[in-house]
Amino acid sequence: MSNPLNELSVSTPGRVCLFGEHQDYLHLPVIPAAISLRITVEGKRRKGSHVYINLPDINSSESFLLQGKFFYTKQKDYFRSVVNVLLEHGFTFSSGFDCVVHSNIPIQAGTSSSSALVVSWVNFLVYMSDQCRNLPPELIARYAHEAEVLEFNEAGGMMDQYSTAYGGVIAIDFFPTVKVEQINVELKSFVLGDSEEPKDTQAILSRVKDGVIEIAELLSSEHKDFSLQTATVESVAQFKGKLSTEQHNLLVGTIQNHEITKEARQLLRTQPLNHKRVGELLTNHHAVLRDAQRISTPKIERMLDAAMNAGAYGGKINGSGGGGCMFAYAPEHPERVAEAIERSGGNAYVVFVDEGTRAEKVP
Repeated sequence: MSNPLNELSVSTPGRVCLFGEHQDYLHLPVIPAAISLRITVEGKRRKGSHVYINLPDINSSESFLLQGKFFYTKQKDYFRSVVNVLLEHGFTFSSGFDCVVHSNIPIQAGTSSSSALVVSWVNFLVYMSDQCRNLPPELIARYAHEAEVLEFNEAGGMMDQYSTAYGGVIAIDFFPTVKVEQINVELKSFVLGDSEEPKDTQAILSRVKDGVIEIAELLSSEHKDFSLQTATVESVAQFKGKLSTEQHNLLVGTIQNHEITKEARQLLRTQPLNHKRVGELLTNHHAVLRDAQRISTPKIERMLDAAMNAGAYGGKINGSGGGGCMFAYAPEHPERVAEAIERSGGNAYVVFVDEGTRAEKVP
């Protein structure tokens, strides 16, 4: 690009995982959708090397000097980790910035508020760097994943960064390499319901992820042709005696989720879209997540029941689970569905599929 910008606003959506929850870190495909709740980083260049970041939504702020690579003083030190990653990739910064961050994405609720922040910060900094580059979403997602997950050795996959960077509805394959398919489908309204129950994302990810990986390693050590990518419910019946009941249920649930995701992918490619079947597959997916992965809660179940009784076509828990959000597909009367979710104790948002991260010059 031309000369570095002096002022910029970057906006990035949250996301829901339509299909493939708890699959990306197993290198199984996922189908997320960006939603019309967004986080915005707005900032301008300043003299000197200081970076000042105002976070009024959470009554917080951060500041630091751009003077080479940082040592982290806390987990999730994302503002600094993004700088470290970009420095490693050849970006440089000859000035600091004054920034403010605003968001209407529920925090720590499974809608990728952290990833949307990291993606926004990556996008902001590459534009405002000395190189002033307009990166494709694939590179933004890769850098964001490095900064959010790899820098802190966390248990998450890559879905959140790719979904919020690309926007729309995408299908992501992770095996044998990462490949993104942008699905041109016109989905109608969703209702996101925040249970406002706190959740321990890393503990749940570690339990489910580590459990499946342990099972896969056990079976592949004895059966060289075993693979999660090709396994079917029928093919793993022979292993029932080798696994505990919990392990067998977790394995079968993982395979069922994979099969639901494959069916949903074909459905979303087909025109005209069968909206009722989309809802049915969401509900089927949730049943597996509830019973095999055990990530739902009584309150989430009440909210989903309320949504269905109010006319939603289907729905599921969203994110790692153990609290956080659910969502319902509600092409008809979404306001009625939102009211039902709120009567059951949730905080509801009517949302639509939205575009990915975008940068705009500030007038």
